[in-house]
Amino acid sequence: MKLYSAVRTQRFWQVFGDLMLVGWIALCTALGLAVFRITNALGYPGRKAASAGDGLAEDLRKLSEPVGRVPVVGDELKAPVDGAAGAAVRLADAGREQAHAVEQLAYLLAGVTITLPVLFALLIWLPRRIRFSRRATAAQKFIDNAADLDLFALRAMANQPMHKLAKISNDPVTAWRSGDAAVIAQLADLELRSTGLKAPKQLTPPPPTDPELTQ
Repeated sequence: MKLYSAVRTQRFWQVFGDLMLVGWIALCTALGLAVFRITNALGYPGRKAASAGDGLAEDLRKLSEPVGRVPVVGDELKAPVDGAAGAAVRLADAGREQAHAVEQLAYLLAGVTITLPVLFALLIWLPRRIRFSRRATAAQKFIDNAADLDLFALRAMANQPMHKLAKISNDPVTAWRSGDAAVIAQLADLELRSTGLKAPKQLTPPPPTDPELTQ
C-alpha cells in the first residue's frame, strides 16, 4: 500500500495535511479536557455539601449514643439528634447527586467537544487519503516495462486537462498512435504524477536531440 506520493510537492502537502490533522486532534482533545475541568468544577459545591453532610451525620450519630443513655429523658433527647443526623445524610445524598449530574454533563460536553470536530476533519481527510492510496497502489502494479507507458499515456489523454496536453504536443493523439516515445513518456509521466507516481528512469526515453546540433 502506497501512502505518500513520489512527487515531492504532492508528498509535502500530504505530510503537511497529516500533521495538521494530528495537531487538530491534539487541539480538540486539549479543549475537551479543558471543558471537562471547567464543567466538573461546577460540581464542587455538591461535593463539598456531601462531605460536610457526611461529617455532620457522623458527629450526630456519635452524640446520639451518650444522649440516649441519659436516664428518664434519654429517648426524648435522642430523637431530635437522630432526626438531625438523618437530615445531614439527606443533605449529603443531595450533594452527591448534584456532583454526579455535573460530572456526567462534563463528560458529555468534553466528548462532544472532541468528537464532532475530529469526526468532521476525518470525513474530509480520510476519503482523500484512501482514494489516493488505492489509485497509487493500483497504478504502481502496472509500471513494469516501457509498454505500460502507453496505457498511462492513453489515460492521460482521457483524464488530463486539454491545456496540459497541449503543452506536450499539438496533436498528442497522433503522436501516441505513431509511437512517438518522447510524447508517450511525457503523457505517461503527466498521468502518473496525478496519481502520485513517477515512471522508473529506465523506462523513460532520453529527450529528443536537435538534428542540427548533432551535425
